[in-house]
Parts: sequence; structure tokens; C-alpha cells
Amino acid sequence: METTEIKTQFNGGYKLHNFEEVESLYDTYISNLKDHEMIRAAYEYILQKHEGQYRRSGEPYYHHLVEVCYILATLQCGPVTLCAGLLHDVVEDTNTPLKEIEGKFGKDVAKIVDSLTKIQRLKLSKISKEEFEAEDHMKIFLGMAQDVRVIIVKLADRLHNMRTLDSLTKDRQLIISRETLDVFVPIAHRLGINVIKSELEDLSLKYLEPDKYQEISKLLSNRFKTRKKSLDTLAKRIADILFEHNIPFDIKTRIKSIYSIYEKMYHKGKKFDEIYDVLALRIITKTDLQCYEILGLIHQTYRPIPGRFKDYIAMPKPNLYQSLHTSIVSGDGNIYEVQIRTEKMDDVAESGVAAHWAYKEGSYNSQKEQREIENQLHWFRDFVSMSDHTDGDAQEYMESLTNDIFGANVYVFTPKGKVVELPRGATCLDFAYRIHTKVGESTVGALINNLMVPLNTKLKTGDVCEIKTSKNAPGPNEKWLDFVVSHNAKSAIKKYLFKKNAAYMRQENINKGKNICIDGFRDRGITSESEIIKYIDKKDVFNHFNVNDLDELFLSVSNKEILPSNLADYLGLKKITSLPTFKNNKVSNDDDCPVYCKGVGKIMINLASCCNPIPGDQIVGYITRGKGISVHRINCPNIAKEKLRLVNVYWRDDLQNKKYQVDISLDASDRTSLLNDVMSALASQNIMLTAINAKLNTQTLITTITATIHVENAKKLENVFSLLLSLKGVINVSRVIH
Repeated sequence: METTEIKTQFNGGYKLHNFEEVESLYDTYISNLKDHEMIRAAYEYILQKHEGQYRRSGEPYYHHLVEVCYILATLQCGPVTLCAGLLHDVVEDTNTPLKEIEGKFGKDVAKIVDSLTKIQRLKLSKISKEEFEAEDHMKIFLGMAQDVRVIIVKLADRLHNMRTLDSLTKDRQLIISRETLDVFVPIAHRLGINVIKSELEDLSLKYLEPDKYQEISKLLSNRFKTRKKSLDTLAKRIADILFEHNIPFDIKTRIKSIYSIYEKMYHKGKKFDEIYDVLALRIITKTDLQCYEILGLIHQTYRPIPGRFKDYIAMPKPNLYQSLHTSIVSGDGNIYEVQIRTEKMDDVAESGVAAHWAYKEGSYNSQKEQREIENQLHWFRDFVSMSDHTDGDAQEYMESLTNDIFGANVYVFTPKGKVVELPRGATCLDFAYRIHTKVGESTVGALINNLMVPLNTKLKTGDVCEIKTSKNAPGPNEKWLDFVVSHNAKSAIKKYLFKKNAAYMRQENINKGKNICIDGFRDRGITSESEIIKYIDKKDVFNHFNVNDLDELFLSVSNKEILPSNLADYLGLKKITSLPTFKNNKVSNDDDCPVYCKGVGKIMINLASCCNPIPGDQIVGYITRGKGISVHRINCPNIAKEKLRLVNVYWRDDLQNKKYQVDISLDASDRTSLLNDVMSALASQNIMLTAINAKLNTQTLITTITATIHVENAKKLENVFSLLLSLKGVINVSRVIH
């Protein structure tokens, strides 16, 4: 059994390694002579290039580079990465041309060094400190996202800098520690490199909260001393059980990091004695099956704590972490966590992506490795793609990255079993946008675990979510912004609405120009939209007024660049100066016409199809060009601005028992049998129905029913409206004006 002692390097300093020790370390997994020669050449190169340069601590600068290389070797990085670790400051600090690096050590090494150099050369380009930090950090992420080896070298570089932070001023210590927590710790966590992440957290806390750091360090040390015997007894008992069942194993004592305890005490409000996993046993075996077998044996022997079991083997974390976790009550009443995993899982748990793609001679391919990382850690590509979603806005990029990627703690499955990571409180709509922006925009429904649910339903880890889409989806609306939580979804919805509003405003201005033309052509005797378009929708009109099409013509009218009178004059349409007289037309007192007009002689009179006036409505006549008088309801918007061509008209007293067409619209909350109830209500009043249509708005769940009915007069229509409004869920009933 191996016991891991509490780390003392924070107080006692770190051992300084020489290059021979680095060489001995990577010699355990790199045997190719040419690779050895390249790494040795890189070491001799930095001795020459950095000669005479010293760190603030007073030690020669190359010591830092050797330490970075040593950290990379502990992660079993390949020769290219080790060389890049040694050379990462040469271009920046010695003005060595990148071409020289490429010529001596190859393109791969030069590419990594170039990315690291660009990160080092970030300039203060913003006035605001917050804007600068966002810009700075965005460039760091984008620079590292080009190649995972850039990230690993940068993490090793930052780790050694944090180990030697004592030589800097207090202000610099605080700035660098805060940046480490905000930028580098989340990356190490998401890559699963726990061995670096944990140390960076503890070192940052040492400088940011020194009193709390020392307090927790003492509590931890005391806990280990008082419970060491108890923990050893538990480990020995479990070892005996595993020996009896011939299960291969290795047992280690795991001690929770200082920063993790700090998080639980000061962010989650727990007392130190309430943290059960301060001390834990880690059992390492050979196979997945043996992990579950060990778990069963432990639960047979010791009482497990309910709700404390987690199976990360069946459901790995997004950073590839796998293990079984359980908390048990030992024989002396103390509570301990037990972690069970295979050797490979243990390597990945400590070194994350670095262990998963550790250097193997004869099978190493950097481009293939990068593609595998992107496929396995699908969030990794978001480092770059998220800058596209945020249009390069640094502040928005960092907020999106922090919330959607680093803050993700809900893990949901697609129907095909792919894991999608989302922030806490994420909804089905967040899930849809996480799949793809186009999926989000075309969403019409969602299922969670095969049950239809509203789009604002919050997701839980383990849910299987399926999104229903449609090419005819109405698209995002402002209400969606009220319940999505992911920054990516919010940003995409806002952009969609902005574009939609721009298109809407363009269409509004086209309609405005069209209405201006309708008003402007009335004094020329032309009143209908179709008649106006017949005159102006011609190439010679477009050419004369320097527009490309009818929409542009209406836009120009709306913007007052073209006046309707200009159009009418160009078309040769003359103004009407007096009311026309009509001869040999249908007379106003025809038995078929329910309306008459005084003092105009014989004239053709028609009921306008736009507003469908019926007996009992207040009406007015409009003198058209060559088509007699058109009768409108007095509030019809098509004649609202007309003054010159209106005449008084009247309903006849001797109206025949006749029914008149009326188009109506009904809005109601969607429910089953709604359409049947509407039709039954109309039938109960002996209302003739000649057309009916229903359409559901999937966003509001409001159904709109339009219908064409026939009634005798306005009083009868009022009774019909009252009946329809009494139906369950009906919100509004109105007449339609075309």
C-alpha cells in the first residue's frame, strides 16, 4: 500500500532539476536516438541563446525552460512538445527568427513556438482594464486552440511561473494568480490534467487568500495526523478482502486539495468537519469489471452513505475522467470516500488528455492526434468557433466561454447517445442551439425521455433530449430570451431577431411606399393596388426613376425620393376635377342592390370586397375611375384618408331577405375539439359556412381560425360574435378587412 503524504512543496520550495534528470525521465518512454539528439540540441541551443539572461529570482533563465520541459516529461509528452517547451521563449526574448527554429527543429516545433510567442506578445490595446483582460484572454484561448500541444506547454510554463512567484512584487503576484484561476485552471480542468489544475489552484489561493490558505493547510494536516491510523486500518481491511477474492489491486491514500476544501467551506458554506471526502482511498485495478466487483465487496462490508455513489465509468466526465466514487462508514465510525478505477483511468484522471494521447514511438502523428482530440473533446473546437458566434467581441467571447464551456455541469444525451454539456438551468432550447444554430432557429418542439415537453423545460444530467424541427418553423422570438441561459443561445437569438427586424422594417417601408402611392393616385381616379401596380410595374418606369424593381420603387417613395405625383405625371394620368356622370349603367334602385345614392343619377353601385359591408353597418360611397360607386364600411382603412371622392350612400328600407358574405377571424387557446365547437356553434344559429381554416402558432400556442360566413345583417353578426366569444378558450373575434 502506498500513502500519499500532504504536499509540502508550497512551504518548503521546489527541487531544481538539471537537464540530465529531464533526460532520464523522458528516456523511460522515448528511445529513438534521433529524438534524443533533437531534444539535447534544443537544450544546448537555449544555453547559447539565453546566455547572460536571469530571472527575477536571480537564477539563470534557462532553468525555467528546463523545469518546463521536466513538467512536460512527467506528462509523457512527445519530442516535438519537449523541444517546444525548451524553445518557447527564444523568439520573444532573444529576437531569434522563427525561420531559424524551423530550419533546426522542423515545422511542428516552429508552429508551436510561434503560437506561444504570439500569446506572449499581447499588447494593451484597450482603455478599459476589463476590455483589455477579455481581449488578452480571448487571444490566449484562440492561440492555444490551434494545437493542443500549445495548451500543454503553456500550462507547464504557467505552473513553473506560479511555483516561483515569490520573487515578484505583491501586485504582480495577485494579478498573475487571478489570471491563473480565471484562464489556466479552467483549461487544465477541461483537459482533465488534474495534476496541474490542482497545483495551480492551491498556488493561486496561497497568494490571493493567504490566511485562508494557511488555515485550511493546518486543518488538513491535523485531520491527516489524527485519522492516519484509522485510514490505514480501513485500507488494510479492504486489501485483505481483495486478496481473498484474488482481485489485483493497488491502494493509495488520496487527500483533497486545499483549494477544493476552500471552495466547499467559503463558497458552499460547509464546515470543515462536514466535508466527508477530505481523506479518501483510491483503489486501482486492471479491468472495468473488477472495478464493479470491488465496489460490491466494499458495500457488502461497509455501510454506504446514500446519495454519495457516482458512476463515472458508465458516464465519463467531458474531460474523459472515469472512476467509481462511493462514501462509506468505516469500522470506527469515520466517513471516507473510496475511488475505484483501472490503471488507465488513473493515468487519465491525473494527466487527462496528456495521458490519453501520451507519446508512443512508432505510432505518433500530430495531425491525427489533434483530430482525435477535437472528436473526443468536442467542446475543444468551440475555442475557435465561439469567436465566430460572437463576431470577435472579446468580452462576449469570454462570457460565452466561461458560461457555456467552463461553467457546463449538466450533461444531456442526444437520441444517438452523444453527450452535450450545458450550464446549470439550461433548457431544451439551449440544447437545440448547442447542437447547431440552425437547429435552434428551426425548433418547433422537444421531447425529454420520449415525452413531449415545452421548450423552456429545464434539463437534468442523464436526460435524453430530442429536438423537433421544421422548415416552416416561425423562428425565434423575444420570449425565448426570457428562458434560455446559455450565452451561445442568447447571442444567436438576438442576432436572428436583429436581422428579422431589419427585414421587417424594409418590408414595412415597402408597404408604406405602396400606401403612399394608393393615396397619391386617388386624385387620378385609380384606387386599387392591383390597378396601380399594372401602371408602374414596368421596366421603362424603373429605368426612368433609376430603381431595379417594384420594391425599390416603393422604398424610394417611402423615403420621399420619388413623389406619387412624379409617377402619375410620368404615366400621363390626369387629375379628376369633378365627379363623373354615368350613363346607361346599373341604377341605384335595382332590386339586387341594397344601397342607393341620392342626386347622382343612374350609377353602378357595388359592395366593396375589402370590408364586406352588410345591412346595419355605417357606410360611405367612394367614386371609382369608371366603375361607379364602391360602398365601404365607414371605418374601412382603404378609404380612411380619402376626402374628395366620398359620397353619402344609404341602405334601402325595402331590403329583400338576403344573406351577405362576411370574413371573420377568431383567436383561441389551442385545445382539442376547438374547430368542431366553432362549427357546431355556427350551425346552431343556421349560419351558412363556405370556408374555414385553422392555424396554430407553436410559440404562443394560440390557434387562429378564419372563416367565411353569410348573415342577413349586422345585428345577426353581433349575435354570432357573442356566441363564439362564449366558447371555452376564445380570446377574440373580429371581422377581417382585406
